[in-house]
Amino acid sequence: MRIGRPRTLASLCFSVGLVVALIGAVGPASAEVPAPPETGATKSDNITHLASAPMSGPLADGINTDIAFAGKLAYVGNYSGFAIYDIGDPANPRLVSQVSCPGSQNDISVSNGLLFLSTDSSRSDNSCQSVPQPATIKESWEGIKVFDVKDPANPRYIAAVETHCGSHTHTLIPDKSRKNIYIYNSSYRPNVTFPDCQPPNDLIDIVKVPLRHPEQAAVVASPVLFPDGGFPGSPTGSTTSGCHDITAFPARNLAAAACMGDGILLDISKPERPKVIDRVQDAANFSFWHGATFNGDGTKVVFMDELGGGGGAECNAEVGPNRGATAIFDIKHKKLVFRSYYKIPRHQAVEENCVSHNGSLIPVKGRDIMVQAWYQGGFSVWDFTDSLHPKEIGYFDRPAIEPADFGGYWSVYYYNGAIYGTESVKSFDVFRIDDKRTDPARRVKLKELNVQTQPAFS
Repeated sequence: MRIGRPRTLASLCFSVGLVVALIGAVGPASAEVPAPPETGATKSDNITHLASAPMSGPLADGINTDIAFAGKLAYVGNYSGFAIYDIGDPANPRLVSQVSCPGSQNDISVSNGLLFLSTDSSRSDNSCQSVPQPATIKESWEGIKVFDVKDPANPRYIAAVETHCGSHTHTLIPDKSRKNIYIYNSSYRPNVTFPDCQPPNDLIDIVKVPLRHPEQAAVVASPVLFPDGGFPGSPTGSTTSGCHDITAFPARNLAAAACMGDGILLDISKPERPKVIDRVQDAANFSFWHGATFNGDGTKVVFMDELGGGGGAECNAEVGPNRGATAIFDIKHKKLVFRSYYKIPRHQAVEENCVSHNGSLIPVKGRDIMVQAWYQGGFSVWDFTDSLHPKEIGYFDRPAIEPADFGGYWSVYYYNGAIYGTESVKSFDVFRIDDKRTDPARRVKLKELNVQTQPAFS
């Protein structure tokens, strides 16, 4: 998703750039004081707004995007860089550091003391001091940046990997040998005027990161997922020219890829050679296959439709309940079987951007429950245990931004007993849910969570 940014794509010319200095401002811990919960919100009784940490410093004018977790830390991506928060006390998130490193959209993940950041805007070079430069210039750069965050107060930029058409999002795939991390890189919308990002771009890039020598990270494969060209497009649906997002379920060697006009199921048992095992399309109701979430045992997957690109007001009676929604599929014999749609039941104002967006599973044994962002529609906690009859069990909805503008929750995730959300243009927020249906999830404690690399909760 891109708001207010021109579409520019990267050079294919591969190089690993080693950059050794931290670029950015490290904010003092005392600077972050959670604001009181915003007044005027509507919510269900089981949701409590605990804290809001306002965007500040070099990230204040950016857009908050995705979140990753490790231990008692949350890592928040932002169009202007990233921030690290101490969430040991969820009601009092404390800013540890922030790094200025512009380059939309800075999708983020963390593992083994390494932080990975996606750059999907054409830049003059791979440094954090780069400036925008047209993708029509061959030397322009887009791709994945690698930081060492073993000392969260002092992140170090250590490597850069240039990829096909940049890096809109990425997904970590574990290596069974535990010697490497694989990254499935998603990018889309090539252009004949971009010398290194030519159509059809029906592929993903796979980056291999040696854990002992992350500076040697490199693209090792670029498998074509759509040899037939993918969905050709329709008056309401996007033409497939790459993938937007991939969610892995390593316990079953599966991944679900949302690829503009197609939703696909992948066998990832051989990380460098993923294999498409099923593919679905929805020309009637899906405009843009945006993301995916598995249930706890990998027997279901939900796909999100980002109708309007994230900037449209799609939660109203005119759009209806089946467009800009989330589709539920059961996985039967490695086939995706459609069951139903879910969309928040509250109509939003005509100027409020609202559509299905990023969410995560809430780990409850025997139930399929997730929390999901809907931009200015707030977030929704919903149960899809009955795939045919999903239902909402909790929500939080802020008042519309005035004067009308882009905003709302980009990502809302559950982690170790609390709900965390990136309010796109305002803050990093924390919530608690108190409900007998979700309370058992508090017993589940993770050491790390990258939502696009889902652990099994069986």
